[in-house]
Amino acid sequence: MAASDDVGSLARAFSGLGVDEQALISILGKWHPEQRQHFRKGTRDFFIQDERQFERWNDRHILQLRHEFLRLKLLVAVLSSYRYEGPKVNEETAKLEAKTLSDVIGKKGLNTKDEDVVIRILSTRSKLHLKVIYKHYKAITGNYLDEVLDESLRYNADEISKEALSRVIVTRADTDMKQIKEEYHGKYGVSLPKKIEEVANGNYRDFLLTLIARSGE
Repeated sequence: MAASDDVGSLARAFSGLGVDEQALISILGKWHPEQRQHFRKGTRDFFIQDERQFERWNDRHILQLRHEFLRLKLLVAVLSSYRYEGPKVNEETAKLEAKTLSDVIGKKGLNTKDEDVVIRILSTRSKLHLKVIYKHYKAITGNYLDEVLDESLRYNADEISKEALSRVIVTRADTDMKQIKEEYHGKYGVSLPKKIEEVANGNYRDFLLTLIARSGE
C-alpha cells in the first residue's frame, strides 16, 4: 500500500494546470511494483473529484484561456527580454525572419511552436531590425505585419464571440428575441439580422437567421 502522505503529495502534483513531474518521479520511483499496481487500479477514484471540476470546462473556456495566455506571454517577453538596440542590422537575417513570420502567422490560430517563434523574434530584435523585418514582410506577403499578427491573435477571440452569439440566439429564440432585436437596433443603429449577415457566413449564418425569423412568427 502507498503511504498516505505519498498519496497526498501525488494529489498536489496533479492539481491545477500542468503536472509536477519531479514530484511524480520522486514518489512513484521509490514505490515497489505492488504499490504502483495498487495505485494504478485505484487511479479512477483518485482523479474523480478533479474530473468533476473539469467537466465544467468546455472549448470556449480553453480557447479563452489560450488566447489570454498568448497575449500575456507576448507582453511579458516584450517587456522583460534583452534587446540589442545598436545601429547594426543584418539584412539577410531580417529577411529570413520575415519569411519565417509569414509562414507561421498566416495560419488560423497559432500553435505553441509558432507562438514561440513569433515571441522570440518580436521580443529580442532591435527596433531598427524590426523595421527591416516589417519591410521584407510587406514585400513577401503584400500585408502589414502588425495587422496580420493582430488578426491571428484575434482568431480565438472571434471563435469565442461566435459561441456566445449562438448561445444567446439559440436559448432566446423562443422567449425574448423580439426585445433583444429591438434593443440591439436601438443601441447600434442596425438590425441584428443585417449585422449577422455581415459577420457570419455559410450554414452558420443561415441557421442563426432562421432562428431569428422564427422568433418573429
